[in-house]
Amino acid sequence: MQDSFIYLVMMDESALVGLSGAGDPTAQKKALDYFEQLKASADGWQLCADALTSGACSDHVKFVCLQVVENFIKTGYDQAPPLHQQKVKEMLIRYIQLQACGMLDKTFLRNKAAQLFSLVFVFDFPHRWSSFLPDLMQTLGLGVQAVDMYLRVLLAIDSDVVDRDIAHTAREVERNTVIKDAMRERCIQSLVDSLYQILTTYEESHPEQTCMCLDAIGRYISWIDVSLIVNDQFVTALVRYMSMPMLRESAADCLRDVVSKGMDVVSKTKLVNSFMAVLQQAGVFSPAEDEDSDYLVKLAAFVNTVGCQLILGYNKLGKSRREAADAVVALQAVDNYVPLMLHFLGNEDDDVSGGVSDYASEYVGLLKSVPAERLTAGQRQHVETMLYTVIRKLKYDDSYNFESEGEEELMFQEYRRQMKVLFDNVGLLNRELMLVTVHRVATAALQRWRGTPYEDVELAIFLIYNIAEAIPAIQGNHFVGDNNKAAALREMMRTLVKSGVSGYDHSAVQLQFFETVVRYDKYFSSEPEQIPDTLVAFLDGRGLHHSNCRVRSRASYLFSRFIKSVKSHLQPFVEDILKQIEDLLVVPPADNGIELLLSPEDQLFLYEAASMLIVSSSFEPQKKQLFMKSLLAPVVNKFAALLARLAVAEQSDRQRQQQLADCLNHAMAFASRTSKAFSNQQTMQQCGCVDAFTETLQVFLQALSVPVQLPQVQSGVRQYLHRMVVCLGDDILPYVPAAIESLLNNCDVRSVQDFIPLINQIIAKFKKSIVPLLKQVLMPIVNTIFAVLNEPVDESDLAGRQERETLQRSYFLFLSAIVNNGIAEVIAEQGAVDLQQLLATVIQGAVDLPDPIAKKTCFNILRKLIELWATGADARGFVDFAYKSVVPACFMAPMKTTFDLQDAQTVAALNECALCIKTLADKRGEECLHYLQNSYLPTLQLAPEVIQEYCQALKSDPKVFKNYIKIFFQRAKS
Repeated sequence: MQDSFIYLVMMDESALVGLSGAGDPTAQKKALDYFEQLKASADGWQLCADALTSGACSDHVKFVCLQVVENFIKTGYDQAPPLHQQKVKEMLIRYIQLQACGMLDKTFLRNKAAQLFSLVFVFDFPHRWSSFLPDLMQTLGLGVQAVDMYLRVLLAIDSDVVDRDIAHTAREVERNTVIKDAMRERCIQSLVDSLYQILTTYEESHPEQTCMCLDAIGRYISWIDVSLIVNDQFVTALVRYMSMPMLRESAADCLRDVVSKGMDVVSKTKLVNSFMAVLQQAGVFSPAEDEDSDYLVKLAAFVNTVGCQLILGYNKLGKSRREAADAVVALQAVDNYVPLMLHFLGNEDDDVSGGVSDYASEYVGLLKSVPAERLTAGQRQHVETMLYTVIRKLKYDDSYNFESEGEEELMFQEYRRQMKVLFDNVGLLNRELMLVTVHRVATAALQRWRGTPYEDVELAIFLIYNIAEAIPAIQGNHFVGDNNKAAALREMMRTLVKSGVSGYDHSAVQLQFFETVVRYDKYFSSEPEQIPDTLVAFLDGRGLHHSNCRVRSRASYLFSRFIKSVKSHLQPFVEDILKQIEDLLVVPPADNGIELLLSPEDQLFLYEAASMLIVSSSFEPQKKQLFMKSLLAPVVNKFAALLARLAVAEQSDRQRQQQLADCLNHAMAFASRTSKAFSNQQTMQQCGCVDAFTETLQVFLQALSVPVQLPQVQSGVRQYLHRMVVCLGDDILPYVPAAIESLLNNCDVRSVQDFIPLINQIIAKFKKSIVPLLKQVLMPIVNTIFAVLNEPVDESDLAGRQERETLQRSYFLFLSAIVNNGIAEVIAEQGAVDLQQLLATVIQGAVDLPDPIAKKTCFNILRKLIELWATGADARGFVDFAYKSVVPACFMAPMKTTFDLQDAQTVAALNECALCIKTLADKRGEECLHYLQNSYLPTLQLAPEVIQEYCQALKSDPKVFKNYIKIFFQRAKS
């Protein structure tokens, strides 16, 4: 080892065999070690350069050598001795010569070599190697292999110097500007000439290199003088290539790059018009019907760029007289090529069609900015043609596989979303055209649906469905306000429902039917006579009992929404509907082993719908209670049976236990969901359904006392209790003590964490009513929380540590719920030791926890307690605590290194801290100020003037004091 480098005499190629991927792990490690050794050594790059110019290496050795030389160029070349720099240059030129001699490397090696050329170029041009490009051009006479390397180098230089998609530092941007300026001044003409020479020399014999040359022209046109390319010789060649199958796709890309070049609007318009005239005259835009789709995609992309560039230019023009004249010309150019865009938009191939979607969208956006009365007849015709084209392209292809949707189906759905956006925008541009067109197309298909392909029928319903977004509703109702729209939609909905099209035997048609009737549910308020037929469609084999599980699943959700919307019209059908869906409400698993038609998630919607039917009906409360018990009884009975099986399940059979627990959880979820039907207008008490739910609750609570306790079961009980707190009111209070006691048994972090929102909800709901119970259970809850928090957790267990942090936060939210709901006596009336323990945890949380949210909650608790307890005859004990503990906490917490005053959450905690001590000063007046000024603040070694300043700020209003506190601690921590 000398000067921190390893010196090597010769390269051991055999050591690099492991990098080929064929070696065993030992060989691979040896190869990697040797690779690193080559990079680290002072002469390793030279060994690799020699190996590369010897022409005798295998591919994987060549790649390693190129990487080692690349590393040297990046890290040492710029400051290397001239002799070493010259060796690199000679190696690069020699590499091209070897390629030209027939020793052609694989593409990945040539690309890597081109990167080395580019790296040297950015270091050496224009100063150290000013003749870089001329020297490179000298190799072109060696043949097509040298041409290939030349073009790859040009493309690599573009990536390093020009490509805007690659992020560059400010220094690199400055360097690149210098390079481009030097190239324009010294060699860009000869570079362009070399490209033209390559095109004309190899256009017929070597299409791969010709295409690469076109790519290089497209890259460089963005920053060179456009006249170097847009001239007779180049344009003639490009147009000629558009008729050559091997070159035309690259030629189209090159033309697109030329059109994309930044220039003033007038020049761009002239350039586009001249290009388009030449291409149209050459018949480029009149391809054969069976033309290759890949080429058409490229052609569409070119037309798309033409349109977007013209519209961009038009939008840049101002309102001056001169620019207004230019705008007329630009807009005329935009309009001229719309028929071409529409031709591609209507192509059967979705990739071709999608290629001009930007032009179409931008054009519609442009027309939306023009007052309707100023639209020309031609523009109106363009919009109408576009609408019909888009409608046709929204149609499913007959090859679409609904049973097994793969990549092609996903691509079509993405394309359809693209077309739908265009459809919506056309609707916003011309509402009347949209309504008339959709009405005509949809009505024609629905009136003869029995003899029409499913694609046309689904499209008809899809168009009706999407009018809602193309022509937005007024306050969510599509049948008020605009009379023309309301009348047209009402007629289309009437046709849709009465036509019987829901009976079309295709899942896409049936799903779209249900989606549409639910979207326009307000239609049924004006024509309720259409509800029965729609209900039957939902309930029979067209919807909930369909043979296709996807249809059943979606129908269950849509049925629930439909019931909610039209519930006031369903009284005559309630009993029949409940009977029709009875077989779909079976709690899994089915006793007879038959697979259920709906998943538990789908069944939730039906339970809610069934409950909504009962609650919103006009039956007497006694009958509602009877119906609700009939709905819940199978759930409760199945739950009891499953619970009995869980109680006797083998302890070792965890899989069986989990299955039973999942089923129990589903049963409780069903009962919970039924409670969603109740509201402030129709409470459980008013509907006479209290007994049905309290009896269910009693059965569910039994699950907390079985020997086998699983998280799913406890979760289900908590979920049901949450719902009952909302719906039952005081009727749930008798059940709360037992529920709390059971839920606190055998807790882990997650279950305690999930329990606290429940107890907080109970506190917020019942407040004073819950005080006696809370006094009894407060310390058991606290002790359970801390028993869980004190369990050891591995330092590397990030999830476990996060769970504990969340539980700590939840604990303080629990105490906060008590003090902020006016029942602080629950804390005050605990024993002295327990009270001291509780207050100590709050102080500790405020000072020591790094979590700013928990800190804020702690200071909020302390502030609230100061408001409640810092005055009055019995206040002395708490005031002493405030002076000895709260005041120090208000100074210690912000001084912690974890207290980041740049963090928004931490600043919120600081504000709560400031309000805490401000509240104490307001409550205790001069006593507090005297204590701070003469007793506490001097212990912090503060200067007298700072103490005086602090006490003065404490007398100001809270907003001023909060601003002062932030500055105070910023100074203290600086």
